Formats: sequence, structure tokens, C-alpha cells
Amino acid sequence: MNTSPVALVIDDELQIRRLLRVALEAAGYAVHEAATGQEGLQTAAFRRPDVVLLDLGLPELSGHEVLRRLREWSEVPVVILTVRDDEEEKVAALDAGADDFVTKPFSTPELLARLRAAQRRARPGEENAVFATGKLVVDLSARTVHLRDEEVHLTATEYALLRLFIRHAGRVLTHKYILREVWGPKAEEQRQYLRVHIANLRKKIEPNLNASLIRTEPGIGYRLIAPSSH
Repeated sequence: MNTSPVALVIDDELQIRRLLRVALEAAGYAVHEAATGQEGLQTAAFRRPDVVLLDLGLPELSGHEVLRRLREWSEVPVVILTVRDDEEEKVAALDAGADDFVTKPFSTPELLARLRAAQRRARPGEENAVFATGKLVVDLSARTVHLRDEEVHLTATEYALLRLFIRHAGRVLTHKYILREVWGPKAEEQRQYLRVHIANLRKKIEPNLNASLIRTEPGIGYRLIAPSSH
């Protein structure tokens, strides 16, 4: 029985599909390809992949439309492939249900890391109640936060933000998504409000750390750096 994870690549560029096939097969994936959006949807329904790599710039049926239709019946992790540096397009894809994005040209190690993170999020039953990365340890059951073995006291809002980031560790969360999840739909445009709370949270969980745990994705949102996993 083949236990290899299954990846579906939906991209109209033959060279990109070949490149991805080589990289993915070397990493242990079984790979299926589709050159059009319609073919991609059919293959997704038939093959039931573990992860989908989707190009936004597809002819005829756009990547956005493919994502919309896919999300009508599937929660398969979707990583967007795009040559575009258009923030609005990336935000639209993330808000529509994409898990992450990689801008072409991309590095293979980064792509594989993003795929692993997306697949981990798709297996909630395997999540541990304790989240640990570097010197930060968060016990979601006990609602406690420790940095270098010392307890960190967060406000209710700061903890809600941190818990949201942990639930989606490694994933880019758009400003609108974070505001809606923490403060409700009426707060979706209050970005300056969000910046203040993110700054306060960072001061408490990132003092004297060599690297930021909450990374800013300019014009898009924020990403909590996920613990490394191989």
C-alpha cells in the first residue's frame, strides 16, 4: 500500500510542473499534474490529494475561481503559486481559503517547508495542547504562556491573538481575518487597532530574542513562525 502523501500541481506552465514534480518526488510525494483549472478540479475530486499547489495565473478558469470551487467541497491544504507581487491578489486568495502562497521563482526548501506546515494544519487531531517554539511555551489547556521558564501575563485580547496565531502557525493571516476572528466583523477595517495589539504582544513574547516570532507580511497580514519539522 502506497503511504506517500499525494500532491496535485495545477499550473499551465510545463516547465514549472516538471520542476515541481522532480522536487516533490525527491521529497517523497506522489505527484499528479493538471494544466488547466477544470482539469485540476476533476483531478482533485478523483485523486483526493493531501495538498494542492495552485497557480493563480491560469487561462480560462482562473486560480481564484478554482480555489472558490474547491472550497465548496474540500478543505485540502492549498498553497498558491504566483509570479505576481500583487498584495491584493494574495490577500484575496488567502481570504478565499488558501493556506499559504509562494512567489515564483521560489526555493525548493522553502516550498517544501510551506507544504509540510500546511499539511500539519490539516491534521487537527494530531495537534498538541502545548505549543513550543524556541524559548516560548504556550499551554493551550491551562491557558499559560512561559518565556524562558518565566510566566508571561497577557491580556485577554493578547492571548486571543496568540491562540489564533498558534492555531494557524506558519500560515499568513490577513489583517481582515485576524480582526474578524478576534474582534468581530465590524472591526475588519481597524488595522491601526490591530498594529497596537500586535506590538504589545511582541514586547511580551519576543524580548531579547534573536528573531521575530510574529512576522509581518507587508500589506497582507502576519505569520507566526512555526516550529521546524522534518
